[in-house]
Amino acid sequence: MPIKKSGFKRHRQDEKKHLRNKSTKSEIRTLAKKASAKIADKNASEADVALKELESKMDRAAKNNVIKKSTASRKVSRLRKQYSKIK
Repeated sequence: MPIKKSGFKRHRQDEKKHLRNKSTKSEIRTLAKKASAKIADKNASEADVALKELESKMDRAAKNNVIKKSTASRKVSRLRKQYSKIK
């Protein structure tokens, strides 16, 4: 545990940030699974909508350093590649 007052404040901030990041990552995983399922079902129109939503969420997460920029780019790229095969 921290000793100084500023250390306690930093600890509180880190806990809040951890919860925010955790929920964002969870939402990204859920969206990725939905998009992947729609691609597997060969439902192009719904898959496109799901991919756009996922890409937007991943870009925002990468911008806020929740996930790395290259990780977001790689995952979206792989799903887009699968999507282009069913289109």
